[in-house]
Amino acid sequence: MKALNQEIESRDRFEFGKNWRRFLRVLNDERIEEAERSLRQILQVGNLHGKSFLDVGSGSGLFSLAARRLGARVHSFDYDAQSVSCTAELRRRYCPDDPNWTVQRASVLDAQYLKNIGTFDVVYSWGVLHHTGDMWQALENVQLPVASGGRLCLAIYNNQQHWSVVWKRIKKLYNRLPLFLKIPYAACLIALMQIKTALGSMIMLHPERYIQSWTEYHKMSRGMSRWHDMIDWIGGYPFEVAKPEEVFDFYLSKGFLLLKLKTCAGRQGCNEFVFQRTGIEKAS
Repeated sequence: MKALNQEIESRDRFEFGKNWRRFLRVLNDERIEEAERSLRQILQVGNLHGKSFLDVGSGSGLFSLAARRLGARVHSFDYDAQSVSCTAELRRRYCPDDPNWTVQRASVLDAQYLKNIGTFDVVYSWGVLHHTGDMWQALENVQLPVASGGRLCLAIYNNQQHWSVVWKRIKKLYNRLPLFLKIPYAACLIALMQIKTALGSMIMLHPERYIQSWTEYHKMSRGMSRWHDMIDWIGGYPFEVAKPEEVFDFYLSKGFLLLKLKTCAGRQGCNEFVFQRTGIEKAS
């Protein structure tokens, strides 16, 4: 993991784990229940009893915990040491000494690691692969541990063309700034985003909806925190994007069937995918 430390020291990578550690301060039972609900909805199941669940880029560990509470045998890993620590902390808090939840530090770009950990009924990587620095290799590797008939759940940043280029520069600058400038920089960007929202009439015509977007964000966003998600968005670098059809075609060629797709309608955000491995690869 020497490369990660070098990237952080050279300010070429956002320290995701630091943001997740702060998120754990606001984590509560309601947020965990929302995370469970989102997994049931995404996978269209009532529980995960008897299933195996691989959390690729586990971050805070919230969705590993949700999967475990739904009955799955869980394997979590992340490249960022502090993210691994967060996941391990949730395991300690809620499932101490649980033999059915493993937490490790590893990289999704390490194909040999993914081949060695076996196969899983559900492979979940939500908002992760576009931050690896080599998204298409990560997309290639993450399908390796999907069992026959298993599900692959992904969220990948949408390609907004010009705006994606602008945001990449914004993110890179954030990480290059000294610590004392990062907070005012982020605050200014968040204020600008709120002004954009206001110009879209949300605040002016429906102020109660705007307040709700902060106070009840976790109910609309898988148990997450709006503030921590915004910091993740502003700082999240490396940063890559893809059009939904590119991701679809990529996995179609590898024998996956698209079960569910939720796009962000060309706007900022992630396109969400659920694929199933059929084992029938498309001829090239």
